[in-house]
Amino acid sequence: MGDLNRILDSNKAWAAERVREDPEYFKRLANLQQPEILWVGCSDSRVAANVITGTQPGEVFVHRNIANMVVHTDLNLLSVLEYAVNVLHVKHIIVCGHYGCGGVRAAAGHQNLGIINNWLRNIEDVFRFHEHELMAITDEDTRVDRLVELNVQEQVLNLAKTSIIQKSWQYHQRPTIHGWVYGLETGILKPLMRVEDASAIDKVYRYDNL
Repeated sequence: MGDLNRILDSNKAWAAERVREDPEYFKRLANLQQPEILWVGCSDSRVAANVITGTQPGEVFVHRNIANMVVHTDLNLLSVLEYAVNVLHVKHIIVCGHYGCGGVRAAAGHQNLGIINNWLRNIEDVFRFHEHELMAITDEDTRVDRLVELNVQEQVLNLAKTSIIQKSWQYHQRPTIHGWVYGLETGILKPLMRVEDASAIDKVYRYDNL
């Protein structure tokens, strides 16, 4: 219980400090949520969206899973996306991976990890799409980090393929989707790509009857 008590004590100190700085701080948060950004990130405990972006509570709407995946059968992700786009009206979506990602590294290997195999198979597909490039990289860490980048790019395109995003592009000209990677050893975010309309995806994925 020692660690949990430390967390509770830290929470009380943090809340007290916020009130000392701004007595109305929590009242405003309780009554309003208007983030302009949806963050799709990895569950890794070292990659907390608000911490690494220096943003405050209420500024970023967050969804996290292993290896920052956008899977079209994931109702959790799709529900978050629907709410962010059609209720919160976010202007930007950031898919953020991180170098040294354990999920990506596991997908690049051949170990049987039980039920997590089903999730990692989506990353294995990314590996297969780019196998020629990846297998030309002899250093394992460098290969994994390149797969991290390619995975982010594929997940950005997966977002673009959803009817939720395409409909919002058609009628509201938003959101812009960004692919970033975070460096654990540097603390720096690296932009990889941005997508603003359906021209970035193949015609087979585009919807006409929106």
